[in-house]
Amino acid sequence: MQIRRPLRPLLRILKARSVGIDPALVEAEERAARLRQQRAAEKRRAERRIGLMVALFGLSFVAVGVKMGLVAMQEPVEPNAGIHSPVILNERTNIVDRNGAILATNIITASLYARPQIMADPAGAIAGLLRIFPDLEREKLEKLFGGRRSFVWLKPKLSPEQQQAVLDLGEPGLLIGPREMRVYPNGAFAAHILGGTRFGEQDVRSAELVGVAGVELQFNDYLNDPANAERPLELSIDLTVQSAMRQVLEGGMDLMNAKAAMGVLMEADTGRIISMVSLPDFDPNYRPNPPTSGDPADSPLFNRAAQGTYELGSTFKIFTAAQAIESGAATVETMLNTQTPLVWRRFKINDFKSYGPSLSLRDVIVKSSNVGIARLAMSMGDEAQQEFLRSLGLMERLPLELPESRLSTPILPPRWSEISTLTISYGQGIAVTPVHLAAAYASVLNGGLRVRPTLLNEVTPPTEADRVISPDTSIAARDMLRQVVVRGTASMGDVEGYEVGGKTGTADKPNPQGAYYEDKVIGTFAAAFPMSNPRYVLVVSLDEPEIDIADEARRTAGWTAVPVSREIIRRIAPLLGLRPGQNNETSSDPADPSNN
Repeated sequence: MQIRRPLRPLLRILKARSVGIDPALVEAEERAARLRQQRAAEKRRAERRIGLMVALFGLSFVAVGVKMGLVAMQEPVEPNAGIHSPVILNERTNIVDRNGAILATNIITASLYARPQIMADPAGAIAGLLRIFPDLEREKLEKLFGGRRSFVWLKPKLSPEQQQAVLDLGEPGLLIGPREMRVYPNGAFAAHILGGTRFGEQDVRSAELVGVAGVELQFNDYLNDPANAERPLELSIDLTVQSAMRQVLEGGMDLMNAKAAMGVLMEADTGRIISMVSLPDFDPNYRPNPPTSGDPADSPLFNRAAQGTYELGSTFKIFTAAQAIESGAATVETMLNTQTPLVWRRFKINDFKSYGPSLSLRDVIVKSSNVGIARLAMSMGDEAQQEFLRSLGLMERLPLELPESRLSTPILPPRWSEISTLTISYGQGIAVTPVHLAAAYASVLNGGLRVRPTLLNEVTPPTEADRVISPDTSIAARDMLRQVVVRGTASMGDVEGYEVGGKTGTADKPNPQGAYYEDKVIGTFAAAFPMSNPRYVLVVSLDEPEIDIADEARRTAGWTAVPVSREIIRRIAPLLGLRPGQNNETSSDPADPSNN
């Protein structure tokens, strides 16, 4: 509690007057006392302030010393300037194959932009840019630099040589910003699987990478999630096998004068796709623009293996045979009526050549008799056929991790009549993708468990709940398909030591008028190896193949797709770790490869 002194000491003044002392002296003494008290208080306040300042300065020096010590112990990094624009995610995780080989990654590059308002010599800048980038247009640059724009994008990606050339121009209005660019080091290999990317949101400091097709689009959120920076997307494909298969398929397409080619290699017991090739293809580093006119299927962007649906011909006959064996309608030794023609109202079904009045089911498959398999399908009915094909996934959209597979719903008859049952038994009147066919063959041959095709390396193997046929039926199907290669229409497809089995299919291509071309086919060979215990399924299709042999045009799969498949198996089997065994089986009574 503060005690205030009165300004005039009245009691002392009155007392002084009573004793004859001058009152002014008393007042002067009081004023001097008050001044001494005021000065003492000010001195105490000044001392406290000085003490506080000394403490603050001491703490500041301690903090600076601690910070300098921490900085000295850290790794040096380039400081980042603070920005007020929204953060753009520009880190995209890698994509690798099953062995960890890089399929897609990022590199640091640069982008080029201009600020016309600070250009020293716009005409000189235009001349220099045209020398460095011949694809730029002078008129467009003059319009951009001569307007009121304060900012102009010129090139989203620069090579180191281009970047240096721009810097050598010395133009202050030409500026370079950092960029992270998606790179596919293997070029066109696996182009349709990977798809490609484009730049999304961007500014002068960074740009977002966005998937436009393939797994880049399917897993765009995963790839752009910073939490997955150290967890690359691992695909099921094997880059070495993919490279070998593409090389052989490309050579086979040229040799057979085919318009296009496609191939799928799949693990029979899991559905994992080891290789998938669609030709013609493209380099995802320089992904072309989608076509604006014509048939989209003619574009190299079109994924024929997983997107295109085709009638795959006699490759479907094994499904009818497996259905009959599983249902008890026939065995491999059951004799079937192959008397031609098979007449249904105004339609006639014939074989490539006459096989006599009857053949066993095994030989119907080996010799590829349309008439025999159609009569067998007719005896079981259309509902049973639909149910069996549905159980193999041949009547539903392809469940594959590609956005393009959303367009791959099988083409089925609008009304499933008895004639549909007859023609579908040998693969006409139904169109599916080669991946559909590979998965169905794997399901029939792996012991009878349905597999779902996948491009991911992590997969859950099928269980008994996925069973579509019994193991005994699966063994019977293996035997029939092995005999097709040993002594049937695929006799040119055997690879010594690998027990190849499979079925050929040659389907006439439909024309725009709803009929079929007379000289255009899709030639397909659906194979598996080794047939004693199938581990891999291979489907190869050639679009409009034709090869001249002995001055005769050959288009059937036995002459076109089968030899290409044989070379693929010969090349990739060692890469898959398969050792050739003893194969002493010899061909006898070979069927003409011209028949399917």
